Amino acid sequence: MRAAHVHRLILWSLLILFAVYFLTPMYVMVSTSLKDMEQVRNGSLLSLPTSPTTEAWAKAWSGACTGTDCNGLKPFFLNSLLLVIPAVLVSSAIGAINGYVLAKWRFPGSETMFAFLLFGVFMPMQVVLLPMSQVLGWLGIASSLWGLILIHVLAGIPSTTLFFRNYYVGLPDELVKAAMLDGASFWQIFFRIVLPLSTPIVVVTLIWQFTNIWNDFLYGVVFSGADSKPVTVGLNNLANTSSTVKEYNVDMAAALIAALPTLLVYVVAGKYFVRGLTAGAVKG
Repeated sequence: MRAAHVHRLILWSLLILFAVYFLTPMYVMVSTSLKDMEQVRNGSLLSLPTSPTTEAWAKAWSGACTGTDCNGLKPFFLNSLLLVIPAVLVSSAIGAINGYVLAKWRFPGSETMFAFLLFGVFMPMQVVLLPMSQVLGWLGIASSLWGLILIHVLAGIPSTTLFFRNYYVGLPDELVKAAMLDGASFWQIFFRIVLPLSTPIVVVTLIWQFTNIWNDFLYGVVFSGADSKPVTVGLNNLANTSSTVKEYNVDMAAALIAALPTLLVYVVAGKYFVRGLTAGAVKG
């Protein structure tokens, strides 16, 4: 019994140590963002703000300079919202339909098609930059928000298809066969039987896609124009804009503003994400 208590004490000590280690950068960012520049210069990195202020947050949102533009992160944040919502919904919807077809409506060549889609999951993003640029140019949507949405939809289809296909493989085939015997069509089976049973994997896919698209920098910096840059590009421009005084508190506040949506998503829906994974989202 005493040995069990010792083991539990060691386990909790290690967990607390790791938690402190991983949360320390977040603490530094939050505390620095609440200081003015005098406190930043005169205090230590880990010191608490003596007179907390949100001036750095206000400046990061609407007054900080990103190059020659001094409107803060607000326009970039709004661009990311306009980008992430349709891209997540469309890529998840297409992945759900693809997964349903590949899992329950097998046809000659379906396994080969799934293998090609899997190749898209592991293919480096840098490989497709030039072909995607050419396609966007042909479509006339290069350097636009619509072009970015299309890029993220296409890039997300392999992952969403993989998630839904592996989840639907675990659903009993008898459900589909019974519905077919009753005269239900392809879409009736999907919307009335399969989709209502898909809540765990839908949550997993939405969170996965939202996080990937919101945090993406490569596609944003390559394919966006002057008026369509996402928040990650805006944050990079803000941090690299040279001035007479480096305002670390503004940089920290800007980084937190850019990270808030993904943090909120995981705080609100994190437990559903874990349940969805354990329900079979990433089974082989």
